[in-house]
Amino acid sequence: MLGVPPHDTATAVPAAPRPAVAVPIDVEQAEAALVEHYQRLARLAYLVLPPSLGRNRRVLTAHALVQRSLPRGRTAATTDGGYAYVRGRVLRQALDAGRTLRRAAWPRRAQLPPLLPHVWGLRLFPRSGGADELALDQRLSGLSGGARAAFVLRGLEGLPDTGVRRLLAAAGVEDPHAALAEADGIGTEGVALLESPEYDPCSLQARPTDLLRRRQHARAAVAGVAAVAVCGALLALPGGGWGANGAAAPSYARNSAAEAALDPAKVLRVPANAWQASARTDFSVWPTRGALAADRPLLRRALAVWARPGASVRVSSTPATPVGPPMGPAQLLYAGEVDRARVVLLYDGLRIARYAEPRTGTGRVALDFARVDGAAADTAPGAAPATYALVAGRTDGNVRYLTAPWVAATSVRDLLDPAGDAAPLRRGADGVTDPLPTPGAKRECGAWDVLEVAEKATGGGAGAVRLLTDLGELTPARLTSGPPSAPADVSGEAARASWARTACLLPTVRSHGVRTVNSWQYASQPLPESNGGARWVCTRADTWRGTGSRVLAQFQAPSAKAGAPQPGAIAARAEDSAACGAREPHVLAGVLWKSRGGRWYVLAAGGGEFRSVRTTGGVTGDARGRLLAVPAKPGDRAELDGRLADGTRVGALR
Repeated sequence: MLGVPPHDTATAVPAAPRPAVAVPIDVEQAEAALVEHYQRLARLAYLVLPPSLGRNRRVLTAHALVQRSLPRGRTAATTDGGYAYVRGRVLRQALDAGRTLRRAAWPRRAQLPPLLPHVWGLRLFPRSGGADELALDQRLSGLSGGARAAFVLRGLEGLPDTGVRRLLAAAGVEDPHAALAEADGIGTEGVALLESPEYDPCSLQARPTDLLRRRQHARAAVAGVAAVAVCGALLALPGGGWGANGAAAPSYARNSAAEAALDPAKVLRVPANAWQASARTDFSVWPTRGALAADRPLLRRALAVWARPGASVRVSSTPATPVGPPMGPAQLLYAGEVDRARVVLLYDGLRIARYAEPRTGTGRVALDFARVDGAAADTAPGAAPATYALVAGRTDGNVRYLTAPWVAATSVRDLLDPAGDAAPLRRGADGVTDPLPTPGAKRECGAWDVLEVAEKATGGGAGAVRLLTDLGELTPARLTSGPPSAPADVSGEAARASWARTACLLPTVRSHGVRTVNSWQYASQPLPESNGGARWVCTRADTWRGTGSRVLAQFQAPSAKAGAPQPGAIAARAEDSAACGAREPHVLAGVLWKSRGGRWYVLAAGGGEFRSVRTTGGVTGDARGRLLAVPAKPGDRAELDGRLADGTRVGALR
């Protein structure tokens, strides 16, 4: 669904001040206010919830928070009416839902996925708006929860700053003044968009989930029920089941495999030249490096914390990465001092574990996990070529990498400067690089520094060049360019120019266990009224675990500003989609676009061999081939679909 709907703005006229009278709010009064203003309360919750939850979960969570906002009985006296009371409860829960879960604290109810409402077999999301709504959603995602709430309370509720500060303080925001100041960075141009259907969780579209995966899960559930039934029967057998007299040793018995995993003398150490004679190019042939590789007390502490992290240990992991102890002796990749910490990097065949303790003092210990199964240095499509570097340390907005033994040289390249040269980056004898700035650390995307590694050639010297970027995880993501069937390394000014307008969108896939990100310019379109030419780019982020991929379709109009390339507008996005990938290389997306002359058009483009593209709904039109341009009006909505050369129907990316 496309469109930039019109918005009516109204300014509330302040009434004459009256003395505040404290009155009790009972369940019936709160319920009446909730039912009358349900849609507005749900929109408020949806906008304040963090966009990182994804649109489907934000919809369900927004409804759950509103429905849980009734008081249990008569409350304490309050000067607010029923609507203001319920609004405050919704706001507090939405802010709680965006707070990070901590191991040492009991989770709040709003931080857990909602039990009700729950939908099986469908994904629900609001109707898509135009490029303006998508741009506003991207800007809101960069704000803190308190700043999002401040912007929404100002724009959606029309509250003055004093009222916003009072509500934020009551909802648990530590510094309401700072939240308002942060919200000022968005400006006022996006206020009218808050009423858009893009942010209405009560006007929804439905799409099925992955049907094949759902069938597999159903079969697994049936098998699990059968296994539980068998276990119950065995437990009921007198003296022969898995009870106290079964095969398991007592809980205090010693286990040789578990003890071996905790013994620093048994960690696996790989010689420096083992990779040269091996057919494998994964972490199993990385040599043991670092000045502290022989420090047994350090290794003992690292292995003990891995097996039993205490309450004071800061543990993090990429999605779907198990955090339990290793099944046996792990491989030691590195142990040494990195900036102000002693760091140990271990590998158990499935995961990389990074242990970091302060070099001096009594600061907190960190334990980080990243899933890396199937890693290789292969460049074939679908491979997992992320074994060129690991994050060794992060300090003061900088990151240091431990590079693979087959890396001949390292340098730094700014993706936003496609014509610029890469700057050499020094490495120590232990393979750890000098610090380079963490990309995307600042709100303004003025630069995006990536690690450029040159692989050792067979005859010596430097060979193929790869680009790796830090996305907040232990393993940097490899950047590629080209069609899904044959992604290639980013080389040449044309590929770098396309990435220059894509780099600032990478924060949308941060901290999702991303393995590779491919950017594919799938179409070029002449704009109506001789407004130049636009490019359509599909960006796909694949993960180590296989699921959880993210796809963005961009519309890159001619840049109106000189200087640094402007980021493309996100025309459509999808999660867990095969679109724009090796299995399903086709993609279709569209935008509502305004020309320099002030006229509006629905523009669309398909990636692949399209026979035709058409739009229905508020705007009707069709075109042969894969490009479409149809006159429209502000606020028009359109549904896109296309036909491939073999007659297969392809819907718009969602």
